[in-house]
Amino acid sequence: MDMNLLVALAILLMLAVIIGAVLARRRRSTGLAQRFGPEYERTVQRAGSRSQAEAELHAREQRVRKLEIVPLAAHEAQRFRMEWQGLQARFVDSPRMAVAEADLLVRDVMTRRGYPMGDFESRAADLSVDHPVVVENYRAAHEIALRERRGEADTEGLRQAFVHYRALFSELLEAPQARRARPEERPAERMRGGMLSPERAMAKEGAATRDRERRKER
Repeated sequence: MDMNLLVALAILLMLAVIIGAVLARRRRSTGLAQRFGPEYERTVQRAGSRSQAEAELHAREQRVRKLEIVPLAAHEAQRFRMEWQGLQARFVDSPRMAVAEADLLVRDVMTRRGYPMGDFESRAADLSVDHPVVVENYRAAHEIALRERRGEADTEGLRQAFVHYRALFSELLEAPQARRARPEERPAERMRGGMLSPERAMAKEGAATRDRERRKER
């Protein structure tokens, strides 16, 4: 066979391998970006490069895959819901205590589901694999809680932290197949895990508290 033809074939083969590798990497990047959403870009910014960020996200997937993450039994989910409703009722009178207890209750649910209790970043990283959207709520709530410890969080900040904890808590209680929103439900009226949305529930509790105060004044 002609030597020039052999060289040309070798070059074509190398190009095919290179193109295949590039396409495979792009597919992997697209898949990770779609799966992790905002967490993907956050990890890229923190890692400084897409390759390092993707290696970290892939490692998270591998680590969580080895864990025994299980859904809650119906009676356990109901018990946690009742505990949350008690917290929600106490928020108006003691927002700082309610936020601290909300953090502990979220940890209890995570532990019961099978998530290991490492430091905060480890917990958030594990959550991001199956809950890539609401993990942002967890990070936001944690940041406000840290500000509160420094005396820098006001009541509105604590309310936001409580709402953020509520979003994560609600999703952790749901069975995986129940996360898909039903098309007939309007977002403003949607019930999550058998409870009102955080904003509506807390607004309802606040109105009830104001009503009780007015009755006392009479």
